[in-house]
Amino acid sequence: MHYLACRRRQFMKLPTKNKRNPLDPILKPNNVAIIGATEKEGSVGRTIIKNLLANPFGGTIFPVNPNRPNVMGIRTYPSIKAIPDPIDLAVIVTPAKTVPALIQECVEVGVPGAIIISAGFKEVGPEGLELERQIMETAKGKMRIIGPNCLGVMMPLYGLNATFAGAMARPGNVAFISQSGAICTAVLDWSFGENVGFSAFISIGSMMDVGWGDLINYLGNDPHTHSIVIYMESIGDARGFLSAAKEVARTKPIFVIKAGRTEAAAKAAASHTGSLTGSDEVLDIALRRVGVLRVDRIADVFYISEVFAKQPRPKGRRLSIVTNAGGPGVLATDALISDGGELAELSDETMKELNSFLPAAWSHNNPIDILGDADPQRYAKALEVAAKDPNSDGLLVILTPQDMTDPTGTAEALRPYADLNGKPVLASWVGGTSVEAGIRILNRANIPTFSYPDTAVRMFNYMWRYSYNLQLLYETPMLLSDEEYTPNRELVESIINTARAEGRTILTENESKQVLGAYGMPIIPDVIAETEEEAVAAADKMGYPVVVKIHSLTITHKTDVGGVMLNIKDADGVRHAYQSIRQSVADKVGIAHFNGVNVQPMVKLDGYELIVGSSVDPQFGPVILFGTGGSLVEVYKDRSLALPPLTTTLARRLIERTKIYEALKGVRGRRPINLTELEKLLVRFSQIVAEQRLIAEIDINPLIASPDRLLALDARVVLHPADVTKEQLPKLAIRPYPQQYIHQCNANDGTPVTIRPIRPEDEPLM
Repeated sequence: MHYLACRRRQFMKLPTKNKRNPLDPILKPNNVAIIGATEKEGSVGRTIIKNLLANPFGGTIFPVNPNRPNVMGIRTYPSIKAIPDPIDLAVIVTPAKTVPALIQECVEVGVPGAIIISAGFKEVGPEGLELERQIMETAKGKMRIIGPNCLGVMMPLYGLNATFAGAMARPGNVAFISQSGAICTAVLDWSFGENVGFSAFISIGSMMDVGWGDLINYLGNDPHTHSIVIYMESIGDARGFLSAAKEVARTKPIFVIKAGRTEAAAKAAASHTGSLTGSDEVLDIALRRVGVLRVDRIADVFYISEVFAKQPRPKGRRLSIVTNAGGPGVLATDALISDGGELAELSDETMKELNSFLPAAWSHNNPIDILGDADPQRYAKALEVAAKDPNSDGLLVILTPQDMTDPTGTAEALRPYADLNGKPVLASWVGGTSVEAGIRILNRANIPTFSYPDTAVRMFNYMWRYSYNLQLLYETPMLLSDEEYTPNRELVESIINTARAEGRTILTENESKQVLGAYGMPIIPDVIAETEEEAVAAADKMGYPVVVKIHSLTITHKTDVGGVMLNIKDADGVRHAYQSIRQSVADKVGIAHFNGVNVQPMVKLDGYELIVGSSVDPQFGPVILFGTGGSLVEVYKDRSLALPPLTTTLARRLIERTKIYEALKGVRGRRPINLTELEKLLVRFSQIVAEQRLIAEIDINPLIASPDRLLALDARVVLHPADVTKEQLPKLAIRPYPQQYIHQCNANDGTPVTIRPIRPEDEPLM
């Protein structure tokens, strides 16, 4: 083993070479070469040399500059090939056009890691993108690269500062990764005032090679990292990020600040990194799916890191508030409710205990207002009683400094309550100099304390939301087994292949419904009629009333061209509908788009119109949509999204995130729909999306949901173009459970045995 003395005079153990992680040469190098080192004042090359010298990392520095014999008193070398010792890390600060040749030299002498500080790559357009292609063609499989266009890397616990920042970060247990170098320097400066320390401080740049997933995996295995904070402008390899985050989030919280919520910000982020930003809404649901917490403010992300380090995660969203003033309690309640939290309902036993010692004028409700003359003992007793309430998931104690208040003494009285049997306790000491001592006491006692109650409540809301997200990590995303239900895959593939052979990317309504029916989705029968008389014959056979719709190989939105007529009660009505639809289509888009009509029974259901759909996100692949449907779907915009494949739990959460969910449960005397059947329908729909990769988009609108049944009244399926190869088809961001590897066999004694890949729920058995 090699040992390395760090700034804190601890000895950190470096793994021997044959056991090193591929990123160790970058993050824990033994020797560093700076290509482009210089003494020029204000230059990046000078600052990096200065930082490496000021923070000894236990290795040797080799400046590379063909035009100088030495830099800052250290001998220089004309090229990396001239350095006699093996080099772990090359830090490159030369112009972008010189970098491909420098990487070639690094590969030739066996340098395993590089940080490219230089800008001028894909963020500037095709010319820069070509430089990246050349670099990766040379480096792939031979070395790992962080950057380009980055600040560099700091590892405070190891004394490494390979950046051009103005100072070295304090050692700590939070790992910070950022695409923006400017955000890095701002956070670094802020951290000194807030006494925040870091286990790693990494500017990742535009992620030509090393991406989020690589670093999350690395830091997830780092014993000195307790939480990971990410400032993200683009996600890059979405599958790599989600896979790594899902694995690590089980043991270490991951917090993401994602720039680009608005369209203007997204464009700015894209131009900054040269990367697609993707849909912000889809990113939200992807982060939730893998147990990552999205935070909106930079300060909050470090506050919440501190809270997680000091307090347990709540089991739910119900908060009890103890306060000595009504106003702050009301503000805290507003902040709690508006962001999805709930006030805990005080139990009868809690009310009885509080009544036994609180003044008669206390609030008799939550927030528990113990009045302005509350002394430390009253505070402590109220907190103790509130913490025992089974209806509460967490506690917030608010103090305002009134004349009779003892902020310091109250803080001392609350110190023993830092551990409340699995319930988090937060505090807000509101004020200035009079509460400073109390804040220090509480923070040292591991009770996170904030200057404003709404900030404390925001932290609690982050905490329960993180716990809620984490539950999904123990859901195995399995497709339905053929034992439960056997889809007619051959029929679907035949329909798709026929359409592609004809050069079509849009399936007809009849074909679309056959696809749904093949996967057990409830559809309404229909008949295609190419002539007026065929339409009448079909209607006569199925019985009146009927619906007549346009049958077209090109038109998908039928109502836009007057292509739907409802509640037709006789043959004359069918003839009129046929003629009317034909004429309307001819007038609006041309008769060539009219291929007949689709006749189906008129179904009258006392139900809700829903929409179920899927489309492809450029970053995350197929995405499922559920919400309020009908002709005004784009007006109401009541919908939620999810990544396939779905489980019944994921399907229920998808439903719960819509406004119409409350109505589906039954409202104002109306019977509820069968939510269990709706969950199963969504799981089957997700199976279509997961299995039929040639499908680009599906819409079921409307899906009628009544207490008695579910029924797809209309459907639209769009295929990927015929020139899209199998390798180019979008992949699921979340890999489904590999059911193909489940194997049934018998032991020698005849005992049946199932051999299968491990699932998260198997953990207690290991």
